[in-house]
Amino acid sequence: MKKKILIGLALATVALTSFAVFGILVPAGSFKSIEPHFAGTTEVIPIEIAGPEDIEIDKKEGLVFISADDRRNNRNVRGGILMYKIEDGIQTIKNVTPTSPSDFHPHGISLFRATDSTLYLFAINHQLSGAQRVEKFLWKNESLEYIESFEDKNKMTSPNDLVAVGENIFYVTNDHFYTEGLSKTLEEYLQRRISFVNYFDGETFQTVATGIGYANGINQSPDGKYIFVAGCTERVLYVYEKGGNGTLAEVEKIELGTGPDNIDFDEEGNLLVGCHPQLLKFVSYAKDAKNYSPSQVLKIKFTAPNDFTVEEIFLNDGSTYSGSSVAVMYGNTMLIGSVFEPSLLYCTLKK
Repeated sequence: MKKKILIGLALATVALTSFAVFGILVPAGSFKSIEPHFAGTTEVIPIEIAGPEDIEIDKKEGLVFISADDRRNNRNVRGGILMYKIEDGIQTIKNVTPTSPSDFHPHGISLFRATDSTLYLFAINHQLSGAQRVEKFLWKNESLEYIESFEDKNKMTSPNDLVAVGENIFYVTNDHFYTEGLSKTLEEYLQRRISFVNYFDGETFQTVATGIGYANGINQSPDGKYIFVAGCTERVLYVYEKGGNGTLAEVEKIELGTGPDNIDFDEEGNLLVGCHPQLLKFVSYAKDAKNYSPSQVLKIKFTAPNDFTVEEIFLNDGSTYSGSSVAVMYGNTMLIGSVFEPSLLYCTLKK
């Protein structure tokens, strides 16, 4: 009997070890080979607020907006929105955060230009009070002016990113179903596909996409036909076709083999995705800046369902720049942001 118990324990140990290796470590990219490459030059640009997690470009006026929050010290440092004009250069970057709301810790941001050319900026705000809100600002006279806030304590529980599709209309990702405790931890490490996307129609929130593994970045195709959502722990990019009343119908799921974060578009309409190729290293880096986390940017040319290409255009082992979360491009310049770094990575591509 004792021998059978020992054999049973041994088999259970093997099973648990196999699960840890193949169920957690492999999908997290722990054994992925990192061979740094980039066809160009890079320069680290220090900024006044750490954590430039998301970046948006207003192509009409050449304005670059950066969402920054010092997540390692955010109880002492107010987050902010930084901005510079492309024609003036990145060295002219300045803080354009309005005084309201005073409890401001931005995450994902989105720009929307109305038919009368008015420019609005929307920002996820994780307030220290515990409130989860979307803040709406007006860009006017070279500064941001607070307009109003949107929240839903039942549906918008863990917002990550958003894309504005109207003056008061947007889609917003919720990266967790559970927001605290063991349930949240198991959701992350077991890569459970239970996060979701909400749609706000100007009055109410409704859930329009479910079954996603850590719903992260979100954006709309330039033609307004598709919504793209990053499934970070799932290592995929979801493609939804928009329907009436904000409904979404899944038409493609692109396997990326890496943890996608924020999504942007270049001038040709290709997707640029900031990624975390080794998710457990990113977790370690989140705890201690001395632990590098690789940075990666993918370029995806999406023409239609079943017609796309994926190209890795940037990869670094983290020693130059760690924890890439977003990449935007204008001309032959690519700007990379990070969840925690006190800087931006300014990249110049070879022509």
